[in-house]
Amino acid sequence: MKIDANSLPNDPEQLKKMLLELQADTTRALAEKDKELAKQHEIIHGLLERYEISRRKAFGKSSEQNPGGGETFNEAEETLDEADKVLLGEVDSKQASIINNKPKRKPLPKDLPRKVVTIDLPVDEQVCDCCQSSLHKIGESRSEKLEFVPAHIKVIETVRPKYACKECEKTGIANHIKTAPMPSTPIPKGIATASLLSQLITAKYQYGLPLYRQESMFNDYGISLSRQTMSDWLIRCSELLMPLYDLFKSQLLAQAVIHADETPLKVIREEKTTSYMWVYCCGEDKLNNNKTKNIVLYDYHNSRAAQCPITFLDGYSNYLQVDGYAAYGKTTAILAGCMAHARRKFIDAKTAQGKNKTGKADVLLSLIGKLYGIESNIKTKTSDEKHQVRQDKSKPILDKINTWVANNREKIPPKSKLGEALTYWHNQAHKLETYLKDGRINIDNNRAERAVKPFVIGRKNWLFSNTSRGANASAILYSFVETAKANGLLVDSYLQTCLNELAKKPESLEHLLPWNIKQG
Repeated sequence: MKIDANSLPNDPEQLKKMLLELQADTTRALAEKDKELAKQHEIIHGLLERYEISRRKAFGKSSEQNPGGGETFNEAEETLDEADKVLLGEVDSKQASIINNKPKRKPLPKDLPRKVVTIDLPVDEQVCDCCQSSLHKIGESRSEKLEFVPAHIKVIETVRPKYACKECEKTGIANHIKTAPMPSTPIPKGIATASLLSQLITAKYQYGLPLYRQESMFNDYGISLSRQTMSDWLIRCSELLMPLYDLFKSQLLAQAVIHADETPLKVIREEKTTSYMWVYCCGEDKLNNNKTKNIVLYDYHNSRAAQCPITFLDGYSNYLQVDGYAAYGKTTAILAGCMAHARRKFIDAKTAQGKNKTGKADVLLSLIGKLYGIESNIKTKTSDEKHQVRQDKSKPILDKINTWVANNREKIPPKSKLGEALTYWHNQAHKLETYLKDGRINIDNNRAERAVKPFVIGRKNWLFSNTSRGANASAILYSFVETAKANGLLVDSYLQTCLNELAKKPESLEHLLPWNIKQG
């Protein structure tokens, strides 16, 4: 503001008053500028954080381990106070030495068919090169090579002789022709056997081979099988397997702990552009010796609304382990949170700090690392033993984390990656502590995330479903593939057994449950 000296009053008191007003205006203007600069700094810092995280995801190692976790702490940020340094000091700085074992070739299974080929010296060469005396056999060397025999396809031609009565023919009485009934097949009047159908299902849902590629493979064998025909077969197989799927579901809902997750899916002929495949599972993702029931069920919906898990779980009131998605909170289950999700938030904050820097994110990551260390040490213990160890060792660490979050949440900009991580922990803390209540609950929801991964990988190959009917069929067939895998069964063999047995319409399906099936 320009001031004309001739217009200034001569009264000293008036001059003082004008000077104070000018000073106050300047202070206000500078304060506004500082606020604007602070906002711009926060925006720039947030963009730099996101850029750094995107760059690491695109070009860095694909791992959820603490970035720089194996390095000595250095270049600590100024944000670390004495309390933070004390917590970091509690971390054991001794790193376990990594032993790189030389890979060894595993022997080929003894039960594989073998063809022995003997390569011997010709008779005229079985003499000594020095003295021309005859050589005698002192032993032999053996080596193994693996040969692949391509699948062979055959036609099963069913012949049913017909019988008639000659006497009835002579007398003119109506003659009834008798013939043996057709054996039950998964698709009546179709050309597909259970073995072919199980191959189609396994190829698509276990190994991610789309139907158009399978169509090309069959063409190489001189067989014309259109993808439309195969798609119809898969849908009819899913309908045949539906009663057993319902039995799986009743077994799942009887478990003490269920894990759940969801992932998007494109269905062309649906009103909404994005549909969702929900997954519910229990037990482990591979066979173990603790007699747990390993079940994985997929459930398709063209929505991500809370009504989807509410309908599927149907009043389930035990523990449900999930991520932070609010829809699960509408169910009647007791929610258990996912420590892995919380840790990922702090790993992003750690990544945003920059390489070789130690900041506040390291404090939480070190404490969460201790929780996982405790879980690693008790994974073979009983649920009661796990519960006791968690009360003695894990609970004090969680108390430290909650206190630290409460003390620091207001100090960190909420839109920064660290601020987002702290907000997530604050909102999910009561769920993240649920696993302390019962030794049967896991520390995280990785069980469900591993269960949904095969679907995500398969989706990269076949990209979308055409109709909701096809998506529902995929949900059922994926359920059988993943449940069979989790119980250590050969997927192709298990599917053949189920299709053949269900085609007979048995009164009971208990013998088809994975833990009741004997494969040998």
